[in-house]
Amino acid sequence: MMAFSARIAQRALAGRYLFLLCLWCGVVAAPACRSLEASPGQRHVIAADSEWKEWDVLDTKRGLPVQLDRWIESLSGYDIVYVGEEHHNHSHIEAALKILRSLVDRGRHPTLALEMFGWDGQEALNRYAGGGYDQADRTAFVTQSRWTQNWGGSLEDYAPLLDFAREHHLIVRAMNPPKSLIRSVVKKGIAGVRGEPEWSRWGLDRETIVDDPLYREKILEQLQQCHGGGAPEDYETMYQASMVRDEAMAKTLAEAWESTREDGTTRGPIVSYTGGGHIQYKLPVPKRVARRLADHVKQITVYLTSFDPARKAEISESMNEGIADYVWLTPLGPQGPPRRCR
Repeated sequence: MMAFSARIAQRALAGRYLFLLCLWCGVVAAPACRSLEASPGQRHVIAADSEWKEWDVLDTKRGLPVQLDRWIESLSGYDIVYVGEEHHNHSHIEAALKILRSLVDRGRHPTLALEMFGWDGQEALNRYAGGGYDQADRTAFVTQSRWTQNWGGSLEDYAPLLDFAREHHLIVRAMNPPKSLIRSVVKKGIAGVRGEPEWSRWGLDRETIVDDPLYREKILEQLQQCHGGGAPEDYETMYQASMVRDEAMAKTLAEAWESTREDGTTRGPIVSYTGGGHIQYKLPVPKRVARRLADHVKQITVYLTSFDPARKAEISESMNEGIADYVWLTPLGPQGPPRRCR
């Protein structure tokens, strides 16, 4: 009976983790996170009484707003633009569209990489971006892209990004391995799934899943804060699942980068659109991409966050810690200010 109860508790914790995994990637985690990458000597101390407003883009080294049009124009000079959102916030979709539209208007042909889709939905994404599926086929697209299994919620929240890509004939990349594989890692750990067909089916048997000490410290701390009471082995497999997801997303972006180099100078940059947690301090995905490409890639991180004047101290602290290259302040979403644990 005790063994059975332990299994039930582990499954419940794993289920909560999968829910947390989707939330964590879109959450500002400033108060509990110390700077893991930034050198404090390279930054001005940003005061919490700064005069900021919605839609300001803040240079995190100075805490000052940049000139929006010039800044967006400058993004065309990068290979990968990381945009980190709070999930299901329409203002964050609008911000990403501003970037994509600016790139297209300047004759570029960006690739859009989306966390919201798994690799098992890539074929349907290709068909959608290529003009397949009319409005009446939206249900078929949801089914064939495996949207519900890999993400869930309303597709309409993210449809503007898909429709923009479709209208401008942009390549769209699904960033994640299938959710079923991540569930297996949560239950069994990486060692337990290495020999399974799904691991090799998606090419992960040829990948090195790097266990970065700074990344480990940060992720385990957040998991334990949000889900206290678990056994150490439970947190370890949850951590490994996070590591697999971020490494897999880095794999997707590195492969997309190689493709843009082969296709000519007008293709690119890659616009990576994920939850903010996947770009914080450049540890989760950008650092893994840089490792894969031997630092030959020019990257920039843009952290989208809902702006509430009452959060100025929190936002200041996150910028002092170097949470991203830029923080873009947006109107509040329907869920209100971001929270670490929900």
